[in-house]
Amino acid sequence: MAILELSHPDFPSPFFNTRRLKCSAAIALALALPVTSYAQQAEASATSVDEHTLESIQVSGDWLGTGLQNSVKRYPGARTVVRKEDIDDSGASSIGDVMRRIPGVQVSDNSSSAGSSVSLNIGVRGLAGRFSPRSTVLLDGIPMAVAPYGQPQLSFAPVSLNNIEAIDVVRGAGSVRYGPQNVGGIINFKTRAIPTEPGFNGDATLRTNNYTEAGGANRQYSAFVGSQLDNGLGLAVLYSGVDGSGWRTNSGETVNDFSLKYRYQITPSSEIYGKLSYYDVRSQTPGGLTAAQYAANPFQNTRPTDFWSGNRKAADIGYLNTISDTQEFEIRTYYNESFRQSTLISGKNLGHQPRTYQTLGIEPRYTQRFDIGGSTNDVTVGYRYIRETGNDLVYNTSVATGAATAPSSSFDNFTGAHAVYIDDKISFGAWRITPGIRYEHIRSTRTDVLNGPVFPIDNNKALPSLSVAYLLNQNLTLFTNYSTSFGPVQNTQLNAAIAGNPLVPEVAKTAEVGARWKSRQLSAEVTAFDIRFDNQIQQVAGSSPAVFQNIGATRHDGIETAIDYAFDKAGALAGLNLYANYTYTRALQKSGSTAGLDVPFYSRNTDTIGARYAVGPWGFDLSTTHQSRQFADNANTIAESANGGNGEIPGFRTWNAQVNWKVPGLKGTELLAGVNNLTDKRYFTRTTDSNIGKLVGAPRMVYVQGRIVF
Repeated sequence: MAILELSHPDFPSPFFNTRRLKCSAAIALALALPVTSYAQQAEASATSVDEHTLESIQVSGDWLGTGLQNSVKRYPGARTVVRKEDIDDSGASSIGDVMRRIPGVQVSDNSSSAGSSVSLNIGVRGLAGRFSPRSTVLLDGIPMAVAPYGQPQLSFAPVSLNNIEAIDVVRGAGSVRYGPQNVGGIINFKTRAIPTEPGFNGDATLRTNNYTEAGGANRQYSAFVGSQLDNGLGLAVLYSGVDGSGWRTNSGETVNDFSLKYRYQITPSSEIYGKLSYYDVRSQTPGGLTAAQYAANPFQNTRPTDFWSGNRKAADIGYLNTISDTQEFEIRTYYNESFRQSTLISGKNLGHQPRTYQTLGIEPRYTQRFDIGGSTNDVTVGYRYIRETGNDLVYNTSVATGAATAPSSSFDNFTGAHAVYIDDKISFGAWRITPGIRYEHIRSTRTDVLNGPVFPIDNNKALPSLSVAYLLNQNLTLFTNYSTSFGPVQNTQLNAAIAGNPLVPEVAKTAEVGARWKSRQLSAEVTAFDIRFDNQIQQVAGSSPAVFQNIGATRHDGIETAIDYAFDKAGALAGLNLYANYTYTRALQKSGSTAGLDVPFYSRNTDTIGARYAVGPWGFDLSTTHQSRQFADNANTIAESANGGNGEIPGFRTWNAQVNWKVPGLKGTELLAGVNNLTDKRYFTRTTDSNIGKLVGAPRMVYVQGRIVF
């Protein structure tokens, strides 16, 4: 992607005269943070922007995925980027393992697909984590959800860790350009890039994971090959696969993730780019255990017939034209077809819930740079149209005979959503001020195929935001922002949107204030946040069939801190890198009989602490991750229920260790070995669906990995 850059010879020297700023004072400020982050050490080694240069301004649609070093350094909000080398060093076997190390982010496996490759369960700042319903999750800047408006829950998440080049997490100040469901920020998974140099570049990886319980073992493999041809065409093929089982009995799974990326330079200033992709998964899901079953054997499977499966076919194409030094135009179009199904035991029957989705999107954007007095303005105007169609069906089959019953429900869903936005990044002196507004117009219908009723609803919402950054010096950025986010009424809630119960979109107002230090050796950040989440849509307890109302309100506030320090390469501790993060979150219910109590399934305290040491071809990594206790219900019940679905969830700490060896003479080729959950700490969570009960966490896992570059 192209970016616009502007040299500013009149940049006020008092703000950028770093020779007059005592570095020791800044370091002392950073080290005064409570305990502090992972995943930005790659930024720490980046050269600071020249004191007379206005930092690169990313104006293309994929601004979350490119220009990371400068944009993160000056970004006016809490933001973390995890690069591929950081992922490899962590020893992570899944996306959830990586996300646990990011400040403010918690992974909640409280679903019937916990531990499988089907779903993604990410909660930000105490917001609900089951199926990641409160965050805008993107894949290469395109919404990942099967239906971003109608079903934003990632019960089916078509993304593989081995195909990821970077994970960009914006926890605030991004609601104008991206939505809906952006209360919990924006998460962009960026796949590996097409090489920019001629000649073929490629690598292949094989990893085996062996769990110390239930005989669990699986294999992960990936391959990448790409090239930039002389005729202007760039191509890359990505493949990632998984087969084997997890740490529960009968927990087999298979994954295939394939992508073909392309880019063609039409003129020196314009290009066409895009991707074709296919993803499929089948995963057995052992489900929850009762308290007695868990005590007898937490790794057993009492539901060997249960599984989730799905597939997705997708295509996107974009056109980018950097018209001049002050103008840029981009348009992207994407289409995907998704299918996902849960098959769960219920008495003598298997319950099947197949769902199909078709989503079409188009997003044009235009940016114009101009000067007014002593300020520079980058005004971006954008529009997005998304059209969603789909069907959700429910039927049973007999376990004994396999005979299928007539469907008990069938609904056709449609959403047409228009979003327009405008924002202006105003740069003058050391200030960066970005006001913006997004307007959403959404028309949704849900048709009961078996019984006839049609449930229509219109949602319209204006979403203003304002972010401010002050570049105190080359290394230190102070920032604050305010934004309004929302979540529209979803497909399964539309049945309840009748005249006497007019559901309206969920709305949240988020404010942040913080500081970020970035120099060659030290990265540090502290952010205070406050989220007022009003009119949440909740299911009325005990209602059957389900009734939803705008009855919920919560408040989320806290502090996120992060630090990463690389010792001087010329010093006695050369090669040593220390990192840590700590987050305190308080998420309280504000309505109903449980007002004042914690929301379920989040921890008030989380942290990661670690060290890396590199010497010659060898590298060593030791890290630990911790989360405090959680509750499983709104009443914050402590005592455990017999079915295992309710009660306190104790906190826990796990340790990971890894060693890697770069093969001399073979650049990029290496061998890795490690142990996750080094002490074999036993921990668990609880489910909230029909597979109710206790879910044991991953036991000790030993892995070996080899990577060859060609």
